[in-house]
Amino acid sequence: MDLQNKVAIITGGSRGIGLAVVEAFLAEGAAVVLCASRKETAEQAVNGIKEKNPDAKVEGIWPNLADYSDVKTAFDAVQEKYGRIDILVNNAGVSESTPFANYTEEVFDKVMDLNVKGVYNCSKAASDWMVKQAEGVILNVSSMVGRYGQPAGIAYPTSKFAVNGFTLSLARELAPKGVRVNAVAPGITETDMVKALPKQVIEPMINTIPLRRIGKPEDIANALVFLASEKASYITGVVLSVDGLART
Repeated sequence: MDLQNKVAIITGGSRGIGLAVVEAFLAEGAAVVLCASRKETAEQAVNGIKEKNPDAKVEGIWPNLADYSDVKTAFDAVQEKYGRIDILVNNAGVSESTPFANYTEEVFDKVMDLNVKGVYNCSKAASDWMVKQAEGVILNVSSMVGRYGQPAGIAYPTSKFAVNGFTLSLARELAPKGVRVNAVAPGITETDMVKALPKQVIEPMINTIPLRRIGKPEDIANALVFLASEKASYITGVVLSVDGLART
């Protein structure tokens, strides 16, 4: 198993893509710390995993990702328990589609606080330990709209453009210290929100994708497993599109 004996923290790990990533990392032998927004959702996700696999090496935490002190306290506790932090997956994020004419500062700040500041806070707290270990992997979940934009909801693509720039720059800074930094940019993915869309909305989306299907959470998880593994030991500073060649 590619991630045997590795310790991974995965934010936004209680559902959707994040939960698929947690399960994929567990299947590859990692001990996983699942980070959710609330204690209840973290415990529900952990219990659900352990119902299927009682031996799963998984636990939950629920720091406020927009608060560096809270994140640092939680991540330091992980390091104290396991003796190391090998992998961080910054998956937590929020999207919305408010037209710009109706935008408010509060809407913009809410998206940026989680999608950008949360990535910074978690990366800072984890990388401090990774640099001391002289090894580690930071993986950020971006989006296809971080390359091409989207028609409404300006904060979300703005935040993902920022994540891409953060990834490329941090990769250059941390590479000499043994820490790799990459990102994946999912296309349209089969999450609960997408599943709820009517057929007449989904089918035109699929028709724009040369592979003729939308992505599955496992597609994103598999890419992250690869980038976290030693098979990607010479890859850093990459934003990998996992979108079936989707283009807006």
